[in-house]
Formats: sequence, structure tokens, C-alpha cells
Amino acid sequence: MILAFNKPYGVLSQFTPDGSPNRTLAGFGFPKGVYPIGRLDADSEGLLLFSDEAGLNTRLLDPERGHSRRYWAQVERIPTARALAQLAGGVTIQEYKTRPCKAWMLDPQPEVPPRDPPIRVRKNVPDCWIALELTEGKNRQVRRMTAAIGHPTLRLLRVRIGNLELGTLAAGTWREIDSDERSGLFAR
Repeated sequence: MILAFNKPYGVLSQFTPDGSPNRTLAGFGFPKGVYPIGRLDADSEGLLLFSDEAGLNTRLLDPERGHSRRYWAQVERIPTARALAQLAGGVTIQEYKTRPCKAWMLDPQPEVPPRDPPIRVRKNVPDCWIALELTEGKNRQVRRMTAAIGHPTLRLLRVRIGNLELGTLAAGTWREIDSDERSGLFAR
């Protein structure tokens, strides 16, 4: 079984508390025996998969297998084409050079439901949404990448894994994916 979950802001990608004020996955009514495939930081939102199948984590998330993950990042200021090209070519974060990826400005800008609590808003600093498509997932990688080019991330959503899109799944809800969607997860 594979489940798609829209992880809200302030929720850990684990079932047990870690001493922080963040909520855990225990309160969302998941079936027994499923575990998250990969992670999203507590302050990141969006698509998180769950499964009861051993080995699925490696099949989907190992960078050598090339399965993409798409993120929407709301960043401070408007990145230039050159800044987006820097992201796409790979940037150095914590003495690690990220793999090349795809990076582009979302046009039109998406309409995303407001977050609770809301992001900080600075009257004199514009923001915009960009998309990044990665085949790797280091700790806080997207946030560190956008900071490395001078555009700190204000809000981060994972909207796709493989060919499976978050779509209209409401924050805090999950659903079982069907066999067609499952096959699309493993397509490159």
C-alpha cells in the first residue's frame, strides 16, 4: 500500500515526539504498519508518501535512480535568469556541491492557501514562487540552495514525486494511491 499525504506546516515526518512543540504524524489516522518514505522538515509542507513495503524508500529516493521531486519555493526578491541558472547548475552548500537540477520561475504565480502561521511579509521586499526539480534530497537542501544565491526561502512545498502530483489533496489529509498512479511513481 502507498499513501499520499499533504503534510501541513509544523508537523514532524515521524510518529514519535522529539521534544519540540511540533505535532507528529500520530494524529492523522494512518493505517498501522505504514511509515514515511523520505522526510520533510517540520517547516516544509506538501507531498509525503507512506508505505508498508520494505525497500520502497530506496527505490524512490536514491539519487542514482533519478526519480525527481518537484518543490515550489516562495523566496524573497525576484531571482534573475542568472540566479536560476546557478541553482540549475548546482550550488555549494555546507561543503557539498548539489547535483544539477531544473529551476524556473512559476508563471503564472500559483495561488496557494495561506499558511498558519503566515509567512513573514516585508513591505519593501517583494517575493515570488520558483520551482525546483531535484533528484536528491539532503537535509534542508532547497532552503540552503536558495539562500546560497541570495533568495531565502519563506515557504516550501513539495508538489510532486516522480509523476505523482499533490494536486488538490487538502493539508492534513491522505489517500491511498491507485495502481495507475503507483506505476507513474517509478517512471522516469
